[in-house]
Amino acid sequence: MKNSSMKNRSMKNSHIKSKSFLQKTSLVMGIISELLCVLCLVMLVIKARELGMEDVISASYMASAFFFFTAGLVLIIISQANIPSLRFNDSADDK
Repeated sequence: MKNSSMKNRSMKNSHIKSKSFLQKTSLVMGIISELLCVLCLVMLVIKARELGMEDVISASYMASAFFFFTAGLVLIIISQANIPSLRFNDSADDK
């Protein structure tokens, strides 16, 4: 019983692909984008106290925070996706 469960685990793990270099890079850039979003929000609070929310600089910090948040979210989702291999010789091994 124990051996069959170990075989099932090893078969499941053999189908899990490691992430490619670009997916790992996407994760790092996504985290950096989220940190830049937080930095823009901190700067927004600082500048809004000085200049008010109607100033152009406050609006640009809000737009930058929105951009970095959404770009970071997309990059993190891409990094966690299960992207199939598009190599030609993988299809010959499956047959």
